[in-house]
Amino acid sequence: MKFPGSVLVSVVLFVAETAAALCLSGAYRAAGDRMWQWLTLLFALLPCALVQLSLVFIHRDVSRDRPLVLLLHLLQLGPLVRCVEVFYIYFHAGRVEEPYVSITKKRQMPKDGYSEEVEKEVGQAEGKLCTHRSAFSRASVIQAFLGSAPQLTLQLYICVLQQEITAARSVFMVLSLLSIVYGALRCNILAIKIKYDDYDISVKPAAYLCIFMWRSFEIATRVIVLVLFSSVLQIWTLPVVLVNFFVFFFYPWILFWQSKSPFPENIEKALSRVGTTIVLCLLTFSCINMFCWSAVQVKLNDPDLINKSQNWYRLTVYYMLRFIENAFLLLMWYIYKTDIYLYVCAPLLVLQLLIGYCMAILFMLVFYQFCHPCKKLFSSSITEGLLSCFKFLCFVCKPPKSTRVTDKAELKSSENADGSQSSNKTTDSQNGNHHQSVSSNA
Repeated sequence: MKFPGSVLVSVVLFVAETAAALCLSGAYRAAGDRMWQWLTLLFALLPCALVQLSLVFIHRDVSRDRPLVLLLHLLQLGPLVRCVEVFYIYFHAGRVEEPYVSITKKRQMPKDGYSEEVEKEVGQAEGKLCTHRSAFSRASVIQAFLGSAPQLTLQLYICVLQQEITAARSVFMVLSLLSIVYGALRCNILAIKIKYDDYDISVKPAAYLCIFMWRSFEIATRVIVLVLFSSVLQIWTLPVVLVNFFVFFFYPWILFWQSKSPFPENIEKALSRVGTTIVLCLLTFSCINMFCWSAVQVKLNDPDLINKSQNWYRLTVYYMLRFIENAFLLLMWYIYKTDIYLYVCAPLLVLQLLIGYCMAILFMLVFYQFCHPCKKLFSSSITEGLLSCFKFLCFVCKPPKSTRVTDKAELKSSENADGSQSSNKTTDSQNGNHHQSVSSNA
């Protein structure tokens, strides 16, 4: 039985970030910055409440007779209670013989083209721990992109406006960045386990390191670009955020309407059609794509509601458009930068941010090419996928073949016309010379 380290890390980050947010909010109140105080509290308490709801929903505490647990969730102490419950199960596992066990069948990674199916006994304790790990993974993603990401953007924006980085604010920003990167990492691992549920997956430390570096560069550069742009063009910040949000929110629904599939009703039997719609909206209501690539892609016309195919085209288009957007926002910042950036080498900063985003793409390529735990199951590697994507883009950029043939025909006809005109001129000149010679002889 694996040690529940992911649960411990999630709870430590949750408690540390919430405590730092409360302390920093108190500091803003003492300094008289009421607006920064309320925004800091909002970005701390809203994801905290959503984390409690997700834990209650996954464990179905409402339909069970557990009033004390529900009360602790209302007091925003749900993750602490769940963590205590997890370690109680872990340390007491094996002491009492379980009345029954379930048998699961998992396939091993293919070796020499063959894949063996292995049966494994799963006891009640291990099954409960698996449920807790899954619940905390989803809670970490919610905490990261609905709380930590806006919080980090806000605190960095305050630092730029006040031109000061205090110790409390720097510690809080580091915690927020770690929380975002960890949430993105758990999202990657969760996507792998969902897509390859039939296989026994073991993620190596090199894969964790690649994901950590990939997400760190991607998220850090993205947040800095948004803060720089919003510090000089505050009016245009809201349109940029809303366009990003609505594009990624409505994209799964547009694909669902185009597929003309029936409305998904297999999420939860107790939910009505309205409740199912609300759950699906919350599932697509995600700020992940605002800051980084979401490894879990929603597909509403699929029974599992998750896109399990490895679509290199979508990944390539996302990073190309995101790179162009970051470059454009940096260009706008460079053009309209104010006096607060007087002592900042703007060209060097722009170059560093673009290189940082390229480093994120490099680590992503290394992960998919060498460190992905299921790379043997890919129908095509990341390099082959990128080559096919670039060939497709080059094909789109080229003019159609019929147009090229028409142009060649027109060019050839014009050349023939020019040639015939020149030959006629030559014949006329020769005839003129002949008449002149005849008249002179006469």
